[in-house]
Amino acid sequence: MSRDRAVDALRVYAICGVVLGHWLVTGLVLADDGGLHQASPLTALPGLAPVTWVLQTLGLFFFAAGFGSTRSLARHRGGSGRWLARRLRRLLLPTVALLGVGAAMLLAATVIGTPDDTLTVALRLAVSPLWFLLPLLVMVASTGPLRVAVRRWGVSRCLVPAVAVVAVADLAVRLLPADGNLPPVTVVAAWSVPYLLGVTHADGRLDGRRAAGALAGVGVLALAALLALGYPVSAVGVPGADVSNLNPPSLLAVALAVAQVGLALLARPALERLLTRPTPRQAVSRANRNAVRIYLWHQPVLVSVTALTARAGLPLPGLHTAPDDAGWVLARCCWLPLLAAVLVIVVRTGRHGGPHQPGGGGVADRSAECVLSTPQVYDDRRSGPPDLQEVIAVRDSDPPSRGRADGQPR
Repeated sequence: MSRDRAVDALRVYAICGVVLGHWLVTGLVLADDGGLHQASPLTALPGLAPVTWVLQTLGLFFFAAGFGSTRSLARHRGGSGRWLARRLRRLLLPTVALLGVGAAMLLAATVIGTPDDTLTVALRLAVSPLWFLLPLLVMVASTGPLRVAVRRWGVSRCLVPAVAVVAVADLAVRLLPADGNLPPVTVVAAWSVPYLLGVTHADGRLDGRRAAGALAGVGVLALAALLALGYPVSAVGVPGADVSNLNPPSLLAVALAVAQVGLALLARPALERLLTRPTPRQAVSRANRNAVRIYLWHQPVLVSVTALTARAGLPLPGLHTAPDDAGWVLARCCWLPLLAAVLVIVVRTGRHGGPHQPGGGGVADRSAECVLSTPQVYDDRRSGPPDLQEVIAVRDSDPPSRGRADGQPR
């Protein structure tokens, strides 16, 4: 089976960046009353801010979503409404499952007397990753018109309105009171930039080192200029800071996304060579099949592990202590293997926990391949018969890698 595994690898990197980023910047401090309070090491250790440029990978996240949705739409032979319903179902079913299981867990935690502070933190961290639903739903529903617009006017002209909206929002953030709220259109506009780049790349454009280098160069130069203008260094929000680059996403977040996409496309040939090896290819494939569950469950895993170990009453360094020095960061890194192991168990349990379907799938198994899924096709010359479970997961697969299903010239 052959697929565009370079984009697969980018998606895996994006998901891993989000997970590691959240686990490293989310400190849960054990109070005297047994409750957990949220804190961030970025407050006490501002020197760590540049690390967020590597771990804040939402730009690649939306780039891969735009790529996958465009390829799937090009391959689909039925009506666009049926295609959209299928894509959204694959996104919403795992989310509904998370909310249902999370509600049951919160109820059980309340019954056994978990402190209110811990419940509040658990609810906030479990729900906060769901913010991406709004911009992603809007962009997936707009994939067809976006593809037409890119073909008619070019990606540069399509990006200008989105960047302009973010620029106006940045100005408003500095002029409005601290509690002024901006409309959700700001979030949609910011993340539509990498999504449009994904649409463009899936349509056969942005190929070659010249285009990739141009994107990387523009993104890096924009980052440097924005930092010189006084934008915060951290790519994520810092508690207590007046301005955040992520809530709402600023021009710096957009510039970082463009730079990441450009660098990723430059790395594409190396990724393709790496993924000719069976071990990396299989690891990337497994991670992609579970991308949605990994994203949805990584924060509940952090809270659960921290809360359960806190019941012993002994603060564990890096897990229950204040994130106020480099020692906390080192101790938290030591906890990462345990958190990852628990997350793997949770993901596998959810994968096989749904009603049985022929081929070993199940509702949870089929819903895992959401709008972030990568185009997949079969090539018997390269790897022989495909795995049955993967066939089920990609029934509405996309056009051959780097190919065109609509007859348009490359």
